[in-house]
Amino acid sequence: MIFEFCIDSIDGAIAAQQFGVKRVELCSALNVGGLTPSYGLIQQCAQYQTEVHVMIRHIEGGFVYSKKDIFIMVQDIKMAKQAGAKGVVFGCLTPDNKLDFESNINLIETAKDLNLEVTFHRAFDFVEDTSAALTSLINFGVDRILTSGQKDKAIEGIETIKELVQLANGGIEIMAGSGVNSSNAIELAKTGIDALHFTIHKSNNEIESLGMGNRTAIDEGKIKGILNRLSF
Repeated sequence: MIFEFCIDSIDGAIAAQQFGVKRVELCSALNVGGLTPSYGLIQQCAQYQTEVHVMIRHIEGGFVYSKKDIFIMVQDIKMAKQAGAKGVVFGCLTPDNKLDFESNINLIETAKDLNLEVTFHRAFDFVEDTSAALTSLINFGVDRILTSGQKDKAIEGIETIKELVQLANGGIEIMAGSGVNSSNAIELAKTGIDALHFTIHKSNNEIESLGMGNRTAIDEGKIKGILNRLSF
């Protein structure tokens, strides 16, 4: 079982190395589903012995993008490579929740030309025809799909996840994420997925004034609970 930590800080990269996980998904703004992190953060996280896969999503609010948005995302993929990333994470949809073929292919080709791996993120959980989307992503050369089985939490979408594993038949990695914890990790792993994806941060309860948010801390208890349950 491969583990992927979802992180938003240098402390997350340090924790990933400490616990020996294969890769991290590096984002900013996890409270809105993750946005593209800064060059400096990517570069510093890439210094550690864990693969860094960078979120390519510069604006919150769904996954429908204009040509101007795609131009920005292409530049961000190039930036991620220059900063030391191993892969990138994105997903483009049409307004009627189908794969945006042109936009996805543009981004995939950009990434593959730079020898970057590609993860299609939870935009997949919004598509109407998962079977057709899965086949298309395999044909596009995408390396893996991150999914919660089209539910808010992966454990709620477990039957769909099982179906996706069977449909994929090894042609693309299936990674489950959203709400993964020590109480459901084994059940999710038994679906045959290739990887588990989960955040490793918790609030430090120190709220800044004037709406400036709050810092997070590494949740070592959560990490150890999941890893220990799956150490077989």
